[in-house]
Amino acid sequence: MTLKEHIKLITKAEHWDPFLVLGMHVVDSTLREIESGKKKTIAVRAFLPDADEAWVVDVSDNKAYKMEKTNKAGFFEKDFDDRKEIFRYKLRLKASNEHIFEFHDPYSFWPVLSDFDLYLIGEGSHYKKYEKLGSHVTEINGIKGVHFAVWAPNAKRVSIVGDFNNWDGRRHQMRVLGSSGIWELFIPGLDEGKIYKFEIKAQSGDILLKADPYAFYFEVRPKSASIVYNINKYQWKDDEWLDTRSKKNWNESPVSVYEVHLSSWMRMPEEENRFLTYKELAEKLIPYVKEMGYTHIELLPITEHPLDASWGYQTIGYFAPTNRYGPPGDFMHFVDKCHQDNIGVILDWVPAHFPRDAHGLGYFDGTALYEHADPRKGEHKDWGTLIFNYGRNEVRNFLISNALFWLEKYHLDGLRVDAVASMIYLDYSREEGEWIPNVFGGRENLEAIDFLKKFNEIVHQQHAGILTIAEESTAWPGVSRPVYLGGLGFSLKWNMGWMHDMLEYFSKEPVHRKYHHNNLTFSLLYAFTENFMLVLSHDEVVHGKSSMLGKMPGDMWQKFANMRLLYGFMYGHPGKKLLFMGDEIGQWDEWKHEHSIDWHLLQYEPHQKLRRFVTDLNRIYKSEPSLFEVDFNYWGFEWIDFRDTEQSIIAFLRKAKKTDDFLVFVCNFTPIPRYDYRIGVPEPGFYKEVLNSDSSEYWGSNIGNAGGVLAEQVQWHGRPYSINITLPPLAVVVFKPAKD
Repeated sequence: MTLKEHIKLITKAEHWDPFLVLGMHVVDSTLREIESGKKKTIAVRAFLPDADEAWVVDVSDNKAYKMEKTNKAGFFEKDFDDRKEIFRYKLRLKASNEHIFEFHDPYSFWPVLSDFDLYLIGEGSHYKKYEKLGSHVTEINGIKGVHFAVWAPNAKRVSIVGDFNNWDGRRHQMRVLGSSGIWELFIPGLDEGKIYKFEIKAQSGDILLKADPYAFYFEVRPKSASIVYNINKYQWKDDEWLDTRSKKNWNESPVSVYEVHLSSWMRMPEEENRFLTYKELAEKLIPYVKEMGYTHIELLPITEHPLDASWGYQTIGYFAPTNRYGPPGDFMHFVDKCHQDNIGVILDWVPAHFPRDAHGLGYFDGTALYEHADPRKGEHKDWGTLIFNYGRNEVRNFLISNALFWLEKYHLDGLRVDAVASMIYLDYSREEGEWIPNVFGGRENLEAIDFLKKFNEIVHQQHAGILTIAEESTAWPGVSRPVYLGGLGFSLKWNMGWMHDMLEYFSKEPVHRKYHHNNLTFSLLYAFTENFMLVLSHDEVVHGKSSMLGKMPGDMWQKFANMRLLYGFMYGHPGKKLLFMGDEIGQWDEWKHEHSIDWHLLQYEPHQKLRRFVTDLNRIYKSEPSLFEVDFNYWGFEWIDFRDTEQSIIAFLRKAKKTDDFLVFVCNFTPIPRYDYRIGVPEPGFYKEVLNSDSSEYWGSNIGNAGGVLAEQVQWHGRPYSINITLPPLAVVVFKPAKD
C-alpha cells in the first residue's frame, strides 16, 4: 500500500494502525523502512484536521520546524534530511482561531500492552484485566497521560473521542495490536476527569459510540460517557477487618443481612427529594444498621446503570459504582466505614444479562461480541436484555475479572449473583422452539455452568473469607457445594422455596392455617441439602405483591403480631437471614424505588416496637451459638412436635456444636392463647424465657411465662422432661435452660 493510500485511510478515519504512518519514522520515498546502504530520511507526519499551520518542536533545544500541509484534510509532514536518528519532539499547531497549542504526539509512543498481556487476555486467564483495558492515568518516558485500551476485534477502526478533541473520531485513532483484537492509544497530557467514549467504525460502515466497558467512573444519567478516574489513591483503614474476615468460617458464624436499595433507603425531601451521597449514607445508614444488629449490608446493584427503574439490575458500567451518589472514592469510604464498624458489604452482581442501550456492550464492535448472535441463546425475552456468551474466553474473563475487581479494589465481602436459574437453563422462560439444546441435546447451559464453577473457584482462592450467594430458584443440585464435589461452588443459596411457603401460609386467615400446616414443615425436608439463606427480599414487596405488613391477615394488632411471628420463626429456622429495608419498621406501602422508606411511621408505637423486636432478634441471634453454628447439618435442628395441626402449633430445638447448648422454640400461629401447653424437653432445670414476641415491649398482649418455667419429670413428646407453658396468641416464645 502506498503512502497516499495510507493517508487516505487516515483522513477517512478507517486505518487499523495509524502508527504505520503517523509519528516519526525512518523511511524512504515508498514508506518502507530503509534498507542497508540507502540514505536515511527522518519524517514526522501528523493528521491535524483543525490546524492551519503546524511545527515539529525538538524538545532538546525547543527549536521549531514548520511542517508542510500535504493534504487539504489536514495532513502535515516534515522531512529531516540532515537527521539520521529519531529524536524526542512535540507538535505545535495554530488553529483557525489563531490559538497555538503545543503537545506531545500520541503517535510517538511504543505500545503499552505487552505480548504476554495480550496472550493472557486472549487465553482468558488475565484476572486483573481491568488493569490493562479501559483508561489509566500513567507516565511514559516521564510524560504523564492516559492510556486507553479496548477489545473490539471486528471493528474497522476505533478512536477515542471526548471534549478534549471535540468528539472528532479522526483525531485520536487507535492501533490494533496484532491479532488480539485489542486497540490501544496513549494520549499524553490528559488526566483524571476527562470525559470520553470509544467511537467504533464497524465493518458495515456503522459508527458506534460506546462507553468504556472497563471505565471506573461514568457521567450521571441521562448522560452516558465514561470518565477517566484513578481508583488507586484511596487510603484504606480496614486491615483489621480484612484479616479477621480471612480467617472466619461464615458457615458457623451469624449472618444477618439488611438488603438496601441506596436510592430509596432515605432521601432528602427538603432538597427536591434527592438521593443521599455515599458519604451521607456512611453517616446515616451505617449507624442504623449497627444499631439494628445486622452483620452485613447487601446493596442492590450499584454498578452504573442508565435506568433508575431497573434498580441497578440492567448494568452498563460493570467496573463503576454509580455516580448517582458520588465518585468511586466516596463509595470506597462507605465500605471502609462499614468495615470499621464490623459490618460486611455484599454487592448484588449481574452476570446473567445486560441492557441493549446503544452506548453499552450490545453489538459492541458491530457484531455480537459479548452476547450470542442467535436470539434463541442471546436474548432474555422477559427483560428485553442480552445474555452473555459464556463460551467465549474473553467474555468469561471480563466477568471473572469484574468479580475480582470488586473484591480487590473495593474490599467487598461478598457477591450475591442475580438470576442464576436464568443462566444455567437454556429453556429458561422460553417456549418450545425458542431455545437451542446443548451438544448432548439437554437444556442445561454447559458454558454458563462451567463459568459459574470457575468464578467460584477463583474468587474463593484469591479472597479468603468472602461469600458468594446464588439467587437460584430451582432444584438444581449442589448449588452451594464445592466444585471438587460436583457443585457450583457458591457459599450460600437463597431459599426461595421457604420464602414462598411462608408468605403463602401467613397470607391465610388463622382459622384456615391448619389445612396448610405442611407449609411450615416442608422446608425441613430439604433444609440441609444446601447452605441456605432465608430471604424476605425486595422482590416480595413490589409489583402489586403488597408490603410485608400488607400481606398479613386480620386487624392492625394481628398484622403486627403475624409479622413478629414470621420474623421469630425465620430467625429460629436453620439458615442465614436476610430482610429488605422497610420490613423492619412495618411499611404499609409497597416499596417504590423513587421514594424513601416511610420513616415517619416510627412516630407510631407499633412501628417503633416492631423495629425493637427485629433489633432484639439480631441481638439474640448473634449471641446464641445454637442459632448459627450448625445451620447446614441436620443435628443442629430437632423437632419437638410438628403434629399439632389442629391448633397450628409447632415446637423445635436449635442446637449448637456443644450439644448441651440449645434453645426451645414454640410457635402459635393462631390468635388464641394456649394455657397449660406442655412441651417435651431434653433436660431438667429452669427454662428461662429469652424471647416472647407477644411482650408489651413489642406491642403484644403481654401474655407469657413470667420469665420462665421449671421442667418437670413428666415424659412428653418422647422426652423424659417437659415444661408446662402459656403460649401467647400469634407469637413465638423461646426458652433456654439456665445452666447455673
